[in-house]
Amino acid sequence: MTRARAAVLSVVDAAARPLAAADVASALSGACDQATVYRALHYLEDSGDLESFVLYCAEHGVERYYVTRKTAHRHWFHCESCHRFIDIGACKVGGLVSKVEKELGARVSQHTFNMIGLCSDCLGAADDVSAKRAPRRE
Repeated sequence: MTRARAAVLSVVDAAARPLAAADVASALSGACDQATVYRALHYLEDSGDLESFVLYCAEHGVERYYVTRKTAHRHWFHCESCHRFIDIGACKVGGLVSKVEKELGARVSQHTFNMIGLCSDCLGAADDVSAKRAPRRE
């Protein structure tokens, strides 16, 4: 494995959240150029070391995020306000996948399940703002 690929893999393996290519490049502090990071991510995904998913965010647009395959397949919650990823935990949709396979007579090779909304911190802040703006009724 090349040094660049090993460095990219190390960054993603150590991350506690999904990383976009720009996040990986930033973590490498200029050790690799952006094109090398993209090539390494693509290679590492093809080789089975990483998995990725695409997420639409109103602020960041469409972005591909990468996670390690060294841990069990996981699902994520993405806060559309602070853009934090929260680990929902190991896959909880295995039963649904099996049901879909039976109904379609197909075999599912992979799936993506992410939730998008407001985290508890941002929801609390939004409630505080709403309460301040609400007209008083007497």
